[in-house]
Amino acid sequence: MNFFTANCQQTMHKGLKLLVTGGGTGGHLFPAVAMAEAVLQGQPGSEVLFVGTSRHMDTATLSRLGFKTTAIRCQGLKGKGLSAKLRTLFELPLSILEARRVIRRFGPDLVFGVGGYVTGPVILAARLLGIATCIHEQNSVPGLANRLLGRIAEKIFVSIPGSERYFPSAKTILTGNPVRREILALAGSAPDNRETMTLLILGGSQGAHRVNTLVLEAIESMVASLPDNLRIIHQTGADDKETVQAAYARLGIKAWVLAFFQNMPEVYRQADVVISRAGATTLAELMVLGKPAILIPYPFAADNHQELNGRYLVENGAARMFRQADLTGGKLGNEIGVLLRDEKLRSVLAMNMKKLSRPAATAAIVREALALVH
Repeated sequence: MNFFTANCQQTMHKGLKLLVTGGGTGGHLFPAVAMAEAVLQGQPGSEVLFVGTSRHMDTATLSRLGFKTTAIRCQGLKGKGLSAKLRTLFELPLSILEARRVIRRFGPDLVFGVGGYVTGPVILAARLLGIATCIHEQNSVPGLANRLLGRIAEKIFVSIPGSERYFPSAKTILTGNPVRREILALAGSAPDNRETMTLLILGGSQGAHRVNTLVLEAIESMVASLPDNLRIIHQTGADDKETVQAAYARLGIKAWVLAFFQNMPEVYRQADVVISRAGATTLAELMVLGKPAILIPYPFAADNHQELNGRYLVENGAARMFRQADLTGGKLGNEIGVLLRDEKLRSVLAMNMKKLSRPAATAAIVREALALVH
């Protein structure tokens, strides 16, 4: 029995019915999956229902993992025009009524929200029905839904130091970000003895066109100086897969290119250096695994939260970070070259990543959440 399992089992009671709400990005979805798996693993007989968006990636991922799902009609407010905001506000009572019906039908003991606009009506309906509620915020700056829900949820869990200031201190707990159990299992395994050097590029769950083009420009600028044993693994998103694949073939680079990776533990296992956006869930996984990284925050993230997420790592000597607008292919190529050549630097970054990690985040959230219902 590992640390994760033992901690969860000590906090579990029989037959919990858990409703999880949120989604819209992998960053929201995967912490929710980690929480749900911990509940099911800790005590057989528990039931979990996900209430989220109709986004295909969410429903496909949850279906593949064997979770029951349902969606309610709901729209977001952030970044919308006046007419769209008015329409959303007009539909909000209907969304709450729909959430109320779902909750009554399932009969949860606990409702756990992970952010995203769908979380709002579900948590509000649960509170009106007298059901225990808690929320989790992954990022350094909370989204609009979680900021508002912090006033009514009974407990708030945060991932990055400093984000507590956005919530009532009496019910806010710094836990870290839940990481999927297969990633935690990889973190505890012995490192591979490989002859290859692997560069991993991640653009987030949707891919990132500018990251893709920057990386290709970088590799082309340094192709003559690349290590002979270099291999690239590149998640492109659906739109850029063929273009990126063709570019690597033209440059004579060994590359495994997919729109989206399903088996992330295997991908992470092979990575020596990572180029990534700075979404909170990806950062939590990189910290747990101790992977040296070059971060390129998504510049249009709400409240610039990705740059603030990454800044926490940079200030603690755990990563390199560059604003997308300040980066050129040549500059990125120089950074990649430094990390590939400097084993000592990679070791320092990896060690500092590990120091910042919170592998017991899921167990802490489960323990504190279940205290609301037992």
